Amino acid sequence: MNSFKSPFRSPLFWRLLIFFCIANLLVLVLGSWLTSRFIAFSAEQGVDWPVLAQAAEDAYDNGGLAGLDTWAQQQHAEGIEATLYENGVPLRDIHLPGPMRDSLPQWLATGHSIELNPFPGFYMAVEPVTGNDGHARQLVGLSSSRARIPRHMREKILLGVQLGLSLLLIGGIGWWVARSVSRPVEAMRNATRNMAAGKFATRVDRRWTDAHDELGQLARDFNGMAERIEILVAHDRGVLQDLSHELRSPLARLHLILDLAQHSADPKEAEAHFKHAEREIARMDRMTAEMLALSRLEGGLPGMECESVDVADLARERLNAAKVEAEARGVQLHAVDSAPVTVWGSGILLERALDNVIANAIKFSPAEGQVDVSVAKHDGQVEVRIRDHGPGVPAEELGSLFRPFFRGTNAVHANGHGLGLTIVQRVMQVHGGDVTARNAEGGGLEIIMRLPPDNGLDHA
Repeated sequence: MNSFKSPFRSPLFWRLLIFFCIANLLVLVLGSWLTSRFIAFSAEQGVDWPVLAQAAEDAYDNGGLAGLDTWAQQQHAEGIEATLYENGVPLRDIHLPGPMRDSLPQWLATGHSIELNPFPGFYMAVEPVTGNDGHARQLVGLSSSRARIPRHMREKILLGVQLGLSLLLIGGIGWWVARSVSRPVEAMRNATRNMAAGKFATRVDRRWTDAHDELGQLARDFNGMAERIEILVAHDRGVLQDLSHELRSPLARLHLILDLAQHSADPKEAEAHFKHAEREIARMDRMTAEMLALSRLEGGLPGMECESVDVADLARERLNAAKVEAEARGVQLHAVDSAPVTVWGSGILLERALDNVIANAIKFSPAEGQVDVSVAKHDGQVEVRIRDHGPGVPAEELGSLFRPFFRGTNAVHANGHGLGLTIVQRVMQVHGGDVTARNAEGGGLEIIMRLPPDNGLDHA
């Protein structure tokens, strides 16, 4: 089966991608803004209009219009447009924005120094100066912060600012993202260590399991696994305690029987004790075999061989096999005619499950009683119903019938170890089915086993 999952469906992928994009966007926006502010500040601090006016006048005094033109070209290279005005007339052409060109005659008429900053990064000045010939002239200059700093210098400044911001923002956001990932991982690692140390009640804190991403799902899966392990360990401990209790009684009886045989007055009396001891040993042997079978089922039966099994035919076969036991107790076995219904599973395990339920039904049936067996499809499942006409089970004990070593109040004096129905339940579970018990109308206990039908699909 192809387990590939597109990364675009991953919440954690989108989280990391969005944070990365936000970091780059912030670097771009903040870098551009800081660079423009830095350039504007540098330009504002660097223009000395009175000195510039005197330099223009000196160039005009020494070189005339040609000298002024050369000086203006030098200033143009540094991002400043300037010229001298005499009697309100420019000595060389200069391009002024429309509103400033309209207002310029008024500013020149005042005869004072004027510095304007009509909008950020743009400066205009009118500066009076007196030439060597005694004539009053006025410098009119324009300066733009972008124009004053060469293009290659602006690019270097922008690159430097963006590099610095990249280190700062990506480092900060990266730290935050790494922390948001590492903290739940650390919580799961601590929980795993506690589980390994035998603290099976350990769970990952809810603040990590509530996250709607892969880490949250992983934490929820861990808690599910931990809960399952805790239940299994508690179950195994309970089974071990029950097994210890069940083995203690026959071992004590065996010890007493052997002691009586050892102190018997004659061989005939000793022989009776030895036969009793043999029955106790056989009983423990059967119980051990059932425990091994249950243990194999709990372990998942690796390598279980499956095939298509006709359950109706198998039920009739097991009823025939149980005839001897039923006849010995005077119980009639009645099978309802059923059409073939097949399931995919282990014939050996299904045979054992049927044997256990049929043997229980015979055991608890009254003399001259009857055991009814039917196999049919119901609600898309294969149902096997086995009913006796015995005393049934108290309603409060029905839910415990499939618990290991449980023996109901009506079975205290019957033979058995309380493992038969537990094995039946495990067999149903490994086949994807289930088993329930209920008191039938008119008396008696009915066991209902449900299995998924074999639909003829490829089981490989």
